[in-house]
Amino acid sequence: MAETEQPQIYLITPPEFELSQFPDQLGRVLDSTEIACVRLSMSTRDEDRLSRAADALREVTIARDVALVMDSHILMVERLGLDGVHLTDGARSVRKARKELGDDAIVGAFCGASRHDGISAGEAGADYVSFGPVGQTPLFDGTVAEHELFEWWSMMIEVPVVAEGALNADLIAKISPVTDFFGIGEEIWKSDDPVAALTALKAAF
Repeated sequence: MAETEQPQIYLITPPEFELSQFPDQLGRVLDSTEIACVRLSMSTRDEDRLSRAADALREVTIARDVALVMDSHILMVERLGLDGVHLTDGARSVRKARKELGDDAIVGAFCGASRHDGISAGEAGADYVSFGPVGQTPLFDGTVAEHELFEWWSMMIEVPVVAEGALNADLIAKISPVTDFFGIGEEIWKSDDPVAALTALKAAF
């Protein structure tokens, strides 16, 4: 079997963070290893908080030439000068996002564990499709994106795929040969030393 390229890291922000501290923390993580993209994934729906967070993180990512996308808010992407949007409703908004943001923007779609949604998102013009959670978690409805889904996708579909949600070193080692990206977020931010936590996870790639 030919050597496959190692997956890349797609870094996801915590749902809540302190603007006084997190940009520095993010900078340290970005300086520690190669990161393909950062996703601003806040739980707030407060436009002002989202805007301020995006402005602060954009300075960090632009300085390091890393793309910055944000969850869901298509209309804020252009205004804030971000690189694209991560849609959380499968294939439903992909065409709309592409029309609003143009061909150069990154448009990604989270499709849970649905092969059908993934295919539809790819056909609608998504730049990547994300499946998850990969590990067991009490959050959501208990559905898990199984190894077989990534295996099938990597053989059949050209669109890059992201594995995210409840990852650990064992799952990463298992899925590495069949995914293009790992969406890593809470796995490292809840640690006292996110750089060390990420280094440990990356060792399993």
